[in-house]
Amino acid sequence: MLAVENIVKRYGDHLALDGVSITVPPGKVFGLLGPNGAGKTTLIRIITRITAPDSGRVMLNEKPMTDDDVVQMGYLPEERGLYKKMKVGEQALYLAQLKGMGKQEATKRLKEWFERWEMGSWWNKKVEELSKGMAQKVQFVTTVLHRPKLLILDEPFSGFDPINADLIRTEILRLRDEGVTVMLSTHNMGSVEELCEHIALIDHSHVVLNGSVKEVRKRFSDCTYAVEFKGSHVAFADALAYHGELLDHVEEDGNCTARVRLLHGSTLNQVLAATLPSVQILGVREEVPGMHDIFIRAVGENTPATVPAGFTE
Repeated sequence: MLAVENIVKRYGDHLALDGVSITVPPGKVFGLLGPNGAGKTTLIRIITRITAPDSGRVMLNEKPMTDDDVVQMGYLPEERGLYKKMKVGEQALYLAQLKGMGKQEATKRLKEWFERWEMGSWWNKKVEELSKGMAQKVQFVTTVLHRPKLLILDEPFSGFDPINADLIRTEILRLRDEGVTVMLSTHNMGSVEELCEHIALIDHSHVVLNGSVKEVRKRFSDCTYAVEFKGSHVAFADALAYHGELLDHVEEDGNCTARVRLLHGSTLNQVLAATLPSVQILGVREEVPGMHDIFIRAVGENTPATVPAGFTE
C-alpha cells in the first residue's frame, strides 16, 4: 500500500534521512523502530505531507502521493494536541469536520465510540478537566473516526495505564482485521512483539533492518536451543562432543534443562543423535531472540566506533 523510495531530508547541516526506503504491506501492522533522533518522526512528517523531502518520493497504492491522499490517513502524533478550553464533544466534532465528515455522521460515530469506551460522561467536560490518559483516548478516537485506510500512530501507548494500553492494542488489531494498514512508531518492544508483522529499524538516518518479524528474528538467531532431559548433565556435555557447546544448565525435580549452541555448522538432529545414547531427551525448544535484544544488537552494530582523541583513522 505504502512505499517510501530513497527519501533524503536535510535540516541545515544535519542529514535527517539518507536514502531511506521502506515498503508497508496493506492490511498489516508495520513497526517503525529506532532510537531517539534516528529520523522516525521526520519520515512520518514526510509521509503525512507535513513537510517535503529533498529528494525521493512516497507512493500510495503504486501512485505518487498527493495532498488529496491525506484524507485517507489518520495520524496520531507523539505530541498530543487538543484545545484545553474546548468541550470534549465540541472539539471531537470540530476535528471530524476538518477531516471531511458531516456533522450528523460524525456525531453518530462519536456517540458509538464514546458509549463503547464508556466515555459518555466526558462529552460536556473541558479537555483540561481530563487526565492525560483520558485526553489521549479522545485523541485516538478522533484519529480513527473518519475510518482511514492508513493509520499512523506515534507512541500511542505513552501515558496509558495497562488496562487502557490493552484497550488500544485491541482496537489496533480490530482495525487491522477490517483492512486498515497501521504504521506503529514505538519504543515499546513488547507492543512490537504483540502487534507488528513487519518492521523497519532506522538508525543514524539509515534503514539498518527491514523485513517480517519472523524473518528478522530468524536472522538474529544464534542457533541456541533449550534441551530438557533426564540424566547426568556431565554425560550430556561429554556426548555433545563436536556438535554443540553447553552454555549452562538448570536442574529441577530430577530433570535437567541445558542451553546448547550448535557448533561447526552442525544440526539439531546431529546433537540429538549424539546425546540420546547418554540421556533421555524430554523436549527441545529453540531460543529465538526477542525484539528488545534485536533492537539493542542492531543499533549497537550500526554505531560507529569512537576514535580516541589524538588518533586518526
